[in-house]
Amino acid sequence: MTTTLAQRRSAELEELIHRDAAVFRILTGDRPTGPLHLGHYFGTLRNRVRLQNLGAEVFVLIADYQVLTDRDTAEHLDEYVTGLLLDYLAIGLDPARTVIFAHSAVPALNQLLLPFLSLVSVPELNRNPTVKDEIAHSRQSAVSALMLTYPVHQAADILFCKANLVPVGQDQLPHLEITRVVARRFNERFGLPVFPVPDALLSAAPLLLGTDGAKMSKSRGNTIPLSATADETARLIRGAKTDAGRHISYDPATRPEVSSLVLLAALGLDRDPREVAEQIGGGGAAELKNVVTAAVNDLLAPVRARRAEYARDLGYVRQVLRDGNERANEIAAVTLAEVQAAMGMRY
Repeated sequence: MTTTLAQRRSAELEELIHRDAAVFRILTGDRPTGPLHLGHYFGTLRNRVRLQNLGAEVFVLIADYQVLTDRDTAEHLDEYVTGLLLDYLAIGLDPARTVIFAHSAVPALNQLLLPFLSLVSVPELNRNPTVKDEIAHSRQSAVSALMLTYPVHQAADILFCKANLVPVGQDQLPHLEITRVVARRFNERFGLPVFPVPDALLSAAPLLLGTDGAKMSKSRGNTIPLSATADETARLIRGAKTDAGRHISYDPATRPEVSSLVLLAALGLDRDPREVAEQIGGGGAAELKNVVTAAVNDLLAPVRARRAEYARDLGYVRQVLRDGNERANEIAAVTLAEVQAAMGMRY
C-alpha cells in the first residue's frame, strides 16, 4: 500500500472509529530498551489512550524478544519493563480495557512465527526498506537472522490476536505490508479465512527533535523522558540546541531546532505553533525554553503524580502484566489451534 493510499484509508478509518470504535481490535507496543520519552508520548502513547477511551479493544505488547534484533544481549530488562508499565498506567492506559502483555510470556504467539516464515521469501525480506535501515543502524557487528525476520515476528504479534487495525508511522508501512501478505497467503494457501487483513492507521504524530537537534531517540541519549523530574526536564530543555536568530519563528524547513521546541510548547499548550512563536517573538531562545519548560512540566505534572503513586505499589503493577499475559495466552492458544487445524496438524 502506498503512503497516499494509506493516508486516504486512515481518514476513512478515523470516521469509522468515531462511529463505532468497538469493532476494532488494535495491536501496538514498544521494545523495552530504555525510558519512554516525549517523542513516544506525542507519537503513540496519547493516541493509545484516545483509542481506548473511544471504545476500541487495545493490545499493548512489551516486545522483550525484539530487544535482541539489534543488540547481542537484553540488558536491564526488568528495570525497563517496570518503567514501561509505570508509564503506561500513568498516562491513562486502563488494564480493564487494554491488555498489556510481554512477548516472552506468550509461547503460542511466538510459535506462529514458524508457519508464517514459510509464507514469505528471503528476497521479500531483503527488500524491506525498514529492515535495511535498521540493519544499517544495528549495534551488532554481524546482523542476526532475528533482524531479517523481524517483520514476520511482528506479523505474529498482530495476527495472534487477529488485530484488524495497527497504528503506525509512515516508516512502518513496509512492516505492516508483510503482515497483510502473511494473512492473505495463509488464508489462500489453506483455504480458510483464519486471519483478517489488518489496516494501517497512519499516525499524524509530529516530528520532535531531540535536545541535540537530531531525531529524538533513546539510543542517541537526546530525549526528555516521561519519568524525568520537573527539575531534570528544565535542565534538559535548557541544554537543547537552537540557532543564532534572536526572533523566534516557526519554520521547520529552515529553523528545525527552534521550530521543534516551538512545536513542543504548542503540543503541551494545545495551541497552534505559529501563535506560540508569535507570542514569544523577540524573547529569544531563553524565553522559548522557559515557555517550553512550563508547558511540558504542566502537562506532565499529573502523569508524574500518578506514576509515583503506582511506583509505591509495584505488586499491583506486576499483577497488571500477569493478568495481561494470561489474557494474551488464552487468545494465542485459540489462534494457534485454528492455525494447526487449517494446516492439518491437529493429531
